[in-house]
Amino acid sequence: MSTAAVGLIAGLLLAIAATTGGIVGFIVAVILGAVGLAVGAHHDGAIDITAVWRGRGRG
Repeated sequence: MSTAAVGLIAGLLLAIAATTGGIVGFIVAVILGAVGLAVGAHHDGAIDITAVWRGRGRG
């Protein structure tokens, strides 16, 4: 299992633990799942999250 998949599962489990249900709980679960997936994919080297904070640079 890839690190991205583990991150996705971890994010979803954290969302289940943090929510009580309803539409707000569903939205929180989706957001936390996406964050877990992004962190796992970054760890695998599939995406570069640090590029978001670096910007384009000036000069």
